[in-house]
Amino acid sequence: MTLEARVTELESRLAFQDDTIQALNDVLVEQQRVVERLQLQMAALLKRYEEMVGQYQSSEEEAPPPHY
Repeated sequence: MTLEARVTELESRLAFQDDTIQALNDVLVEQQRVVERLQLQMAALLKRYEEMVGQYQSSEEEAPPPHY
């Protein structure tokens, strides 16, 4: 294999690697956006859950009505 052919092969591989790295980076950025959105949704759900649990716990701790 001549030196010119080897250099051409290396340049070709480099171009494919650059494309692959860019594609992986794009996927990674999109996954990070999804993770951040899911974290926000999870935080909102936890807040709602805690509010609901707080409502039920406070009603259970109330004194029984006088007729008991």
